[in-house]
Amino acid sequence: MFIDCGTCAVRGAGCADCVVTIVLGEDDSSRPVGIEVGIEERRAISALAQVGLVPELRHSTGVRRVS
Repeated sequence: MFIDCGTCAVRGAGCADCVVTIVLGEDDSSRPVGIEVGIEERRAISALAQVGLVPELRHSTGVRRVS
């Protein structure tokens, strides 16, 4: 799974509570806009999130609302 922050429907409002922000750091133009996550990494993130050690993965490729 490739998580592309540029295609995330909750980017901005959801970044502060997303594990990708923890892995990549705060949003800035000098860092990559996404990460490759394998099945084992997804399981590890899920397990850590379930016990409250990291935030959930909030990436969503749904329709993004513009206000």
